[in-house]
Amino acid sequence: MQSIKSIIISKLGFTPLLKENFNVSIKSILSSRLRSILTIMIIAIGITSLIGILTATDSLKALMKENFGKMGANSFSIRSLFSDDQSGDRRARVINRRNITYTQATDFVANYRIPAITTIYATAVNNATIKYESNKTNPTFRVNAVDNGYIGYVGAKITSGRNMNSRDIEAASFNAVIGSGVVTSIFKGVNPIGKVISVGAVRYEVIGTLESQGSTFGGGIDNQVWIPISNARTTFLNDNSFYIVGIIPEEGVNQVKAIDEAEQLFRSIRRLSPMDKSDFRIAKSDATMEDVMKIMSYVTIAAFIIGIITLLGAAVGLMNIMLVSVKERTREIGTRKALGANSKTIKQQFLFESIVIGQLGGLFGIILGIIVGNITGAIMNSPFVIPWLWMFFGVLVCLIVSIASGYIPAVRASKLDPIEALRYE
Repeated sequence: MQSIKSIIISKLGFTPLLKENFNVSIKSILSSRLRSILTIMIIAIGITSLIGILTATDSLKALMKENFGKMGANSFSIRSLFSDDQSGDRRARVINRRNITYTQATDFVANYRIPAITTIYATAVNNATIKYESNKTNPTFRVNAVDNGYIGYVGAKITSGRNMNSRDIEAASFNAVIGSGVVTSIFKGVNPIGKVISVGAVRYEVIGTLESQGSTFGGGIDNQVWIPISNARTTFLNDNSFYIVGIIPEEGVNQVKAIDEAEQLFRSIRRLSPMDKSDFRIAKSDATMEDVMKIMSYVTIAAFIIGIITLLGAAVGLMNIMLVSVKERTREIGTRKALGANSKTIKQQFLFESIVIGQLGGLFGIILGIIVGNITGAIMNSPFVIPWLWMFFGVLVCLIVSIASGYIPAVRASKLDPIEALRYE
């Protein structure tokens, strides 16, 4: 503590009077170790909650950016409309059903002339339970019906075995590629390649496993099973199923041109006239990412408000403890005033105590907050982050809290009458 005190004094360039006041403040803090530690803990808990939550959200944002980045900045998809944009126009013709059919999707892939990776996929089973022998997953996994181009569209990698090929699609084979979440859930210590899993009453042979991409909304590919789309059409899908077309234009291809070409071609496939509104939607990956980041910004605001409320409680606790300290040290204050200390000096002493306690609490809170936030991020397999902005913000908040909490007790101490203070029992 002595070395830390010396460094602080030398760095701040205190005058002799300020040095003396600072020394008295440090001695006062050390003489009431238990109370000082409890006060520091109050501040530390408040800062930990603030920095911890914000660190976790920053880590999750980094994960979102990383996962969307794997899909390619220019990628987009053609999807069915889930709301009737033409409901207000009674003259609009109803030509197609709401869903995109498999035939329409394959017609698009066959006739799209822009150099690009194209894929057709659909959700075969939502909230599926995957079984292997006596082991089974929770009913939170997704079975996706995909073709052999889907792996490139989502930016996934095979860790063992192989991906589905064109022969699997043509033959509608009962093969499956599984995510890392499936492996850890039902293949503990067992090589999954060649093993047979069950999705409901249908059995599939595992031909490949996917590299973990970390947790995302909906579990990401870690909690997915991929089966050939041709097989899924006979086992899980029907005429009312929704198919999605994914497109990643090759490098150098203008995204706007690729999207315009895709929209015109699909309007033709859907037999829409120039007067008809598009009864499908084109979703860009960067727009989807913007939506996700917007949601995360709301989460950050909510976390910030929760942290500030916690810090307000810490500020009240610090003020209360400083007021008690003034009451307990009334005779000491009277003695110092009798020896020549003026009101300004007494006020500085108590403000120094409050600021030192607040900054120590902030320091421990920032360290704990970063640890807690990144542990939470590690559980979600999101990257480690150091929130520099929030760290500086935490220091500033602690300074404001400590000054605000210590000012009233400091003023009260400075206004004590020395004669009355010396008589205080």
